[in-house]
Amino acid sequence: PDILKMPKEVMDEVGAKGIPQAEFSTLDKALPETDVLYVTRVQKERFEDPADYEKVKGAYVIDPTIMKAAKQEMIVMHPLPRVGEISPDFDDDPRAAYFRQMEYGLYVRMALLAMVLGKA
Repeated sequence: PDILKMPKEVMDEVGAKGIPQAEFSTLDKALPETDVLYVTRVQKERFEDPADYEKVKGAYVIDPTIMKAAKQEMIVMHPLPRVGEISPDFDDDPRAAYFRQMEYGLYVRMALLAMVLGKA
């Protein structure tokens, strides 16, 4: 949906740095070439009009059906918690990396705290 597009100024800045970009209007068109899919929730608090949020909140849902178009070697990441953007039916797929991501994040935070507290 247009309301979820990357802002033009971001696209311009990335383009000015020579970084290749591609814009897709549907997830199934982007998935075949994707190595890492980083999913986040649609942030309700960023919408001025609640009706706009309701229109787009389920626009992109990761589930086993949509993931048939994706590479078997890719991964799906998410910062958690999720709010409907990834179906629990996808959790057992080996490409679902978000629980590993959460676990590794815990260890990184523990190490950072140990360093800050002089325990490392």
